[in-house]
Amino acid sequence: MKAIVYQKYGSPENLRLTDIETPVPKDQEVLVKVHASSVNYGNLVLLKGKPFLARFAYGLLKPKHTIPGGDIAGQVEAVGKEVTQFHPGDKVFGDLSGCGWGSFAEYVSVPEKALALKPANISFEEAAAVPMAGVTALQALRDKGNIQAGQKVLIYGASGGVGTFAVQIAKSFGAEITGLCSTRNLDILHTLGADHAIDYKKEDFTKRTEKYDLILAVNGYQPISVYKRALRSNGTYVLAGGSGAQFTQAMVLGPWISLTGNKKMGSMLQRQNQKDLIYMKELIEAGRVKPVIDRSFKLGEVDKAFKYFEEGHAQGKVIIKISDAY
Repeated sequence: MKAIVYQKYGSPENLRLTDIETPVPKDQEVLVKVHASSVNYGNLVLLKGKPFLARFAYGLLKPKHTIPGGDIAGQVEAVGKEVTQFHPGDKVFGDLSGCGWGSFAEYVSVPEKALALKPANISFEEAAAVPMAGVTALQALRDKGNIQAGQKVLIYGASGGVGTFAVQIAKSFGAEITGLCSTRNLDILHTLGADHAIDYKKEDFTKRTEKYDLILAVNGYQPISVYKRALRSNGTYVLAGGSGAQFTQAMVLGPWISLTGNKKMGSMLQRQNQKDLIYMKELIEAGRVKPVIDRSFKLGEVDKAFKYFEEGHAQGKVIIKISDAY
């Protein structure tokens, strides 16, 4: 089979399209023919080995997982003898970040707990956009942010992969949504259900006086003090993406602010969870959430996809179409 392989940390130029053996599913694994995957921030961490602390999980001197890619959408080819949830022919989607990655390949063999049946009303490409970004948004808003109906919620970086899901998920909880993005993305935010949109190119967010019950930051470069001022008393700030400085502040200063005041501030890391994947499937099939795709690339163009993703201007998700010609 064809797969994208890399042997050392660094730039997208290290990625190579090559032939490797097709995996054979173990007793509790499912063999999936991959139709599509997508690019996430976690893929960049694996590729570059940065921040350095990530190497203690992914390989100190060289990558432990040599085929990148976390999101997957495809069709079951075969199942191990102990698999109970899936059968050959099932259309599935899932998150491989907790079980070895490897979705940038024609086939992958993974534990059944990493998968769920694909939403019936969307394509493989759309389904591949969902697992990591959609579940990140869900866990950040529901689990870390404890979102409630009627709350005023700000999504900072609302037009990217996680942000477009966050706007729709927050709306499904009955919140009043304000999204912050660039000028070209204002229309998409209103289409997704945002009640208000802030154009950061025309308005200085640091000078706004409006307060929010919950702030989800998924992109941007504001210091934690700016978000603190924008929170109401007993409000919550959750960082799920952004600059390295933002993560450092959220991890170091966030717990201190939370202990010494009436505002909760911190960061979160998405965790692969089959129940949350099924929850996203149900939202999509109910028409309450729809994946937003910016651009698609062929498997042999993964290096170009990474470079485009790194520019940070994608509206929604960047997709890798595995089943297309290379």
